Amino acid sequence: MEFKLRPARDHGLDPADRLRSLSRERGLGSVVLGSAWRAAVRAYLAAFHRLEVTGRENLPPAPFVLVGNHASHLDALTLSAVLRGDTARRAHALAAGDTFFTSTLSSAFAAYAVNALPVWRKRTRASEIATLRERLVEDRLVYILFPEGTRCRDGVMAGFQPGIGALVAGSGVPVVPCYLEGAFAAWPPTRRWPRPGKLRLRIGAPVACHDLPGGRTGWEATAARCEAAVRALIPGQPSA
Repeated sequence: MEFKLRPARDHGLDPADRLRSLSRERGLGSVVLGSAWRAAVRAYLAAFHRLEVTGRENLPPAPFVLVGNHASHLDALTLSAVLRGDTARRAHALAAGDTFFTSTLSSAFAAYAVNALPVWRKRTRASEIATLRERLVEDRLVYILFPEGTRCRDGVMAGFQPGIGALVAGSGVPVVPCYLEGAFAAWPPTRRWPRPGKLRLRIGAPVACHDLPGGRTGWEATAARCEAAVRALIPGQPSA
């Protein structure tokens, strides 16, 4: 096999631009800081939220995309915390750039502790989606994504937007549906800080989207398929 040296995707970027770049790669410092952050989050979730996880065996090898309902800032923390080892190091939460990347300090925290990549709501370019899709496959990454687009304000899951389709429709990358119960009660959008409360995370079987076409129709079909898989995990829902 021929070995070909490839420079880092973020080679040549200055530090400020690297924080907000979709091409950002992890250095040793970022890996160490991220591991420490995940350990702290796991300890917090165990102590204050008695986190219970079912379906962990449904997590496939990277690349894949984790999707779930979005009711709280606890959602991304929880989905990130359940990943282990090399899979955890490959994981990126796709976070709202206009919330988490508005200053150098917040950008540094989002980039180096959470390993988030920015998605700019209402102004994300097609080239940026293409970069995310390319990296997902070529770098064998894991994305954590909440296709509702924003946290719900009443605890009821809203419909999924088609952006998830732009990332995975027609590809061999599976989507893993998740449903987190208890996050809205523990930390709704109206509260500044969370309060103790039981969390239950259900991880479903991976959803394949390789048979769905590109373009708006395929993206919407992908969103609908993923949404149905997440809704099937809601307690009390009838089996499909």
